[in-house]
Amino acid sequence: MKQAEHPCPSPATRYTQSQPPALVLAGPTCSGKSALALRLAQQLGGVVINADSMQVYKDLRVLTARPDKAEEQRVPHRLYGVLPAAHKGSVAWWREQALAAMQQAWHAGQLPILCGGTGMYMRALTDGLAQIPQSPPAVQQAARALVAEEGAPAVHERLMEVDPQTASRLKPVDSQRVARAWEVWQATGHGLDWWLAQPGLPPAPARFVAVRLDPSRVELRARIQARFTAMLEQGGVEEVRALLQQNLDPDLPAMRAHGVPELAAMLRGEITQAEAATRAFAATGRYTKRQATWFAHHPLTAEGLTCMVNACFSDFEQFSERKYDEIVSFILKGIDAPNIGS
Repeated sequence: MKQAEHPCPSPATRYTQSQPPALVLAGPTCSGKSALALRLAQQLGGVVINADSMQVYKDLRVLTARPDKAEEQRVPHRLYGVLPAAHKGSVAWWREQALAAMQQAWHAGQLPILCGGTGMYMRALTDGLAQIPQSPPAVQQAARALVAEEGAPAVHERLMEVDPQTASRLKPVDSQRVARAWEVWQATGHGLDWWLAQPGLPPAPARFVAVRLDPSRVELRARIQARFTAMLEQGGVEEVRALLQQNLDPDLPAMRAHGVPELAAMLRGEITQAEAATRAFAATGRYTKRQATWFAHHPLTAEGLTCMVNACFSDFEQFSERKYDEIVSFILKGIDAPNIGS
């Protein structure tokens, strides 16, 4: 199918402004962000910058559905597969790397396209980031051990006594967030919400325009199942086997990636492959619900320049060319609008 032509202003004028443009491409897992980012990057002269907390790990190309080598050769891709699974990525680390990648793109006259489903990563650029001191490893481990021993509700009760502001917004059964809040209190003497209220790192010096994919739950569930089945055929089990051979801490982010705990249990002989698949479907489905809730309550740009697309972008021939043309027109209007304060 012939692709519609869209005239693009000269990069020489676009990227020398006080607020050069950047595109945020967000949505739940399996909504087709990577396919859309690839096509937009080809047409608009863009660089695709990963904004997914799991796709940064080089050990997980298959299970995190990272762009394949052929796709990476078609347009520049940044921050994909750059960390070993033994490392613990963070929002602050990603923000620093993403800012550097954006500056490199602007310098080359290219459009940064931030593509991913980790809303906190994107918001660290669009809204800035609180500077919470890094807790010592011993304090982190002690917090996780306390939650494992006493249970998240019991630790939540403790947290309510010393940091009611943070505790009141956390679910008592959310072990990960309760452990994090307890850790911050123990390490700093201040609650997590106190730190979030302090002056932090400023928003990136960019004019952000956002496209959010918002497919139906039925469509998304079908794509989740199809993707996981394909992952099994493409080497997902072998990826998990290689991870297990490294004897990594099970609390590391890479070890909690969708499909890893389920396939690890299968490899240990605890469940069948069919059971692993069922559990992985369910876990990914729950995660996409949380993503949808997060994006619904957090605008992707301060100016509200967000294009909602109620569909999956999965196949160039199947996706509506009219809708694609609308997306491109929306992006061009946003990135070429007059700079705020310039």
